Amino acid sequence: MAFVLGDTLIVATRNAGKVKEFAHAFAAFGTEVKSMYDFPDLPDVVEDGATFEENAFKKAKEVAEALGLPVLADDSGLCVDALGGAPGVYSARYAGTHGADEDNNAKLLAELEKLKLGEDTEQPLLSPARFVCVLVLYDPQSGRKLTAEGTVDGWITSEPAGGGGFGYDPLFYLPSHEKTMAELTMEEKQAISHRGEALSKLVAQLKSEM
Repeated sequence: MAFVLGDTLIVATRNAGKVKEFAHAFAAFGTEVKSMYDFPDLPDVVEDGATFEENAFKKAKEVAEALGLPVLADDSGLCVDALGGAPGVYSARYAGTHGADEDNNAKLLAELEKLKLGEDTEQPLLSPARFVCVLVLYDPQSGRKLTAEGTVDGWITSEPAGGGGFGYDPLFYLPSHEKTMAELTMEEKQAISHRGEALSKLVAQLKSEM
């Protein structure tokens, strides 16, 4: 059974930047994108899954069933090799408060400092890491879901740099660009980002069903 978007797609987020990116991607389908801003009475979904996919699917399914419309949800985060994949699904609340970027970055460096990594270099790259994004599109009428994942590899550096981006971007160094994610232009970031890759894969799946 083909996945039918219809005239309206809900994105389960209150992040204006994400909404804009998704709206641009789905404009080619003639689909209007709305977000949680358009449905302020809907409660937030508790993200208690063990994986990015579990959290994304839970958000998509709960919101879709409440509204009776297809819903797109994402979950994303940072996975650091030296920390066994942490902070992972806890990335946004690593330091205890959701979205406290400075506190999260400080805790990340503190946890890596405990491992005494890169002490013999002036600007140590502390550990390989990757940003991960999983998108889930769920249709409550058919029960169908589409899933897509994107990643971008880099290193955690002990010296934050750059004023752009958000989250862990100032600590996420890209050897291919010799910059942190926070030093990239918006265009550069969108071209390589984990969310951009996942969205491209999802759009390709939808087009293959048309």
